[in-house]
Amino acid sequence: MNIWFLTGSQGLYGEDTLRQVAEQSQRIAEQLPMPVEWKPVLTDAAAIRRIMLEANADDSCAGVIAWMHTFSPAKMWIAGLDALRKPLLHLHTQANVELPWSSIDMDFMNLNQAAHGDREFGHIQTRLGVPRKTVAGHVSDPAVGERILTWLRAAKGLAEVRTLKLARFGDNMRDVAVTEGDKVEAQLRFGVSVNTYGVNDLVEAVDAASDADVTALVKEYAELYTVAPELLGERNESLRYAARIELGLRSFLESGGFKAFTTNFEDLGGLRQLPGLAVQRLMADGYGFGGEGDWKTSVLLRTLKAMEPGGTSFMEDYTYNMTPGQELILGAHMLEVCPSIASGTPSCEIHPLGIGGREDPVRLVFDAEPGPGIVVGLADMGDRFRLVANEIDVVTPPHPLPKLPVARAVWSPRPNLRTSTESWLTAGAPHHTVLSKAVGREELTDLADMLAVELVVIDADTTTERFAKELRWNQAYYRLAQGF
Repeated sequence: MNIWFLTGSQGLYGEDTLRQVAEQSQRIAEQLPMPVEWKPVLTDAAAIRRIMLEANADDSCAGVIAWMHTFSPAKMWIAGLDALRKPLLHLHTQANVELPWSSIDMDFMNLNQAAHGDREFGHIQTRLGVPRKTVAGHVSDPAVGERILTWLRAAKGLAEVRTLKLARFGDNMRDVAVTEGDKVEAQLRFGVSVNTYGVNDLVEAVDAASDADVTALVKEYAELYTVAPELLGERNESLRYAARIELGLRSFLESGGFKAFTTNFEDLGGLRQLPGLAVQRLMADGYGFGGEGDWKTSVLLRTLKAMEPGGTSFMEDYTYNMTPGQELILGAHMLEVCPSIASGTPSCEIHPLGIGGREDPVRLVFDAEPGPGIVVGLADMGDRFRLVANEIDVVTPPHPLPKLPVARAVWSPRPNLRTSTESWLTAGAPHHTVLSKAVGREELTDLADMLAVELVVIDADTTTERFAKELRWNQAYYRLAQGF
């Protein structure tokens, strides 16, 4: 994926000035925090429209950064901006950091006009209702660079979800509402294609894994994890079958071009174990996953993984510590938590599951690394999709959890447990979430803007009263925006 860098000017200034514009524009592009594909300076409406159409047609172009070095009359940009379908970042910068006070003359002023050239550009974007991110400041400022990188991460996520294919093994958990959703609308809105397969299609791939490949993968497990002694001894066949599931699942996904998938403990077909270790390792490699057929969370997880590979996992709020002043949420799932959020080396273990009616499944057990993070869920509200995010602080469990043999995270939600949970419930947000320590609020905001999807955030300043009002305002806005 690459980003195109566009510079606006006009023919009025003459060739000598436009040559300087191009040279300075290239120097600005070289100072950006990531490589970009610099394009020749744009000076007329036809060239602007053509470059935007080319960006749309180029699958390798993840987005466009535009800067008006000089004054670029905005009516030239109308057709091009109206045609653009890729993410847009408006960079409001200039060639120099400090003004050369003693030598400023009218030649300098005519050349360095971004201060009002970008205002003209900003006006036409707002007049046309063009979604974009605006970043102001010199490109040499690290804060400016980080905001540009944040936008780039969101653009990568958008590019991924636009072409994402998801394999659903079986349907969703029976009688569950929040994991349902409109797959046609999701494909229209996001681009993702959700496809259902019989679990025994996967079983065929699992059974086809060779003994030699299974042996090699088991050896890899022993090198990467602290493997329970029984899995290397009397229960080694269980570990080998877990490896066989991983090989089969990986083969199925790779051959079909799938980057996300779901499973369901109620529909396991001929599988002897509920996939645990395999799912965890595939998530660590960047695949999206949702339990109980939850394709929306799987899509969300893969999108965030594409934005920033590590430190993101499938998650579920399971239970609370409600001791006054020490309120915490314990998050986990039956088996499937990604080791990219692990603190230390995961332990590879086998334990009874008590659900699913199959053999004891193999899984990785660990605590999540402490630090700030965010949990985000995607819900189908009927007339639109809604993203709900809660800023959190992952903490070390205050006590050992010797009898909880699954991977888990313990966190303190902002601003507190009561406000967080009341707001989450009021928003109708799901119980399956994505926990990320790699992607934050600004990336989610940029992504939501690119997708034209509602995002509400629960943070340190949230009150239940204001949050409920925001939901009501959003309800009116999104219905008006969609028309009747």
